[in-house]
Amino acid sequence: MLTGKIALVTGAGRGIGRAAAVRLAQQGAYVYLNYNGSKEAAEAAAAEIIQNGGRAEAVQCNVADFKACGDMIEMIIKKSGRLDILVNNAGITKDGLLMKMSEEDYDSVLDVNLKGTFHTIRHASRYLLKQRSGRIINITSVSGILGNAGQANYSASKAGIIGLTKSAARELASRGILVNAIAPGYVQTEMTEHLPDKVKEQMLAQIPLGRAAKPEEIADVVLFLSSDQSSYLTGQVISADGGMAM
Repeated sequence: MLTGKIALVTGAGRGIGRAAAVRLAQQGAYVYLNYNGSKEAAEAAAAEIIQNGGRAEAVQCNVADFKACGDMIEMIIKKSGRLDILVNNAGITKDGLLMKMSEEDYDSVLDVNLKGTFHTIRHASRYLLKQRSGRIINITSVSGILGNAGQANYSASKAGIIGLTKSAARELASRGILVNAIAPGYVQTEMTEHLPDKVKEQMLAQIPLGRAAKPEEIADVVLFLSSDQSSYLTGQVISADGGMAM
């Protein structure tokens, strides 16, 4: 399905990012697994892909760093000659009530989640425009649609990604570049595993399907948006949340 395609997945060491990288590689893409601090996890994911017959490599970059993102994209282009699929998954949380949230905690979450997404799109788009093709898939969140108490910074960053997705889709559509977003709900990842049991129970109670998603289920949506089966979709936000945001 994706044979010959070159993909970059940010925050690919664990969770949704890792699952997406594995799924894209299974379908024939050469996958660059971006990480910032989780070197061992990203390299282990890349090794797993290679052991199963895929092609992948881990690449370090803090997506909050504009120049570093440019260097990473340039390296991929020089090495592989092109970039076909960009999955912006890297994200952090620093939860707290709005009235007690520090400026530093607010800024750091937006720097990684929202500006990091802008950085990669900004640098990748110059090459995608020359190719006149490409897929950009941004991972937002149900929190960016509904908001979430105690996550003003995270919800703001994810809501911003939705606006960024739609603007980029309008700007890039004429050159055959499709830009879409996925808004997961409660997903079983290391990030959500640390939530208090009471919070998990409250989240499950809001999900009509009555369960959390597996990272692989979100990865399947990434694969769909990377494939020719989604050739007429752009500027869309797919809520993969078990009905949470209905």
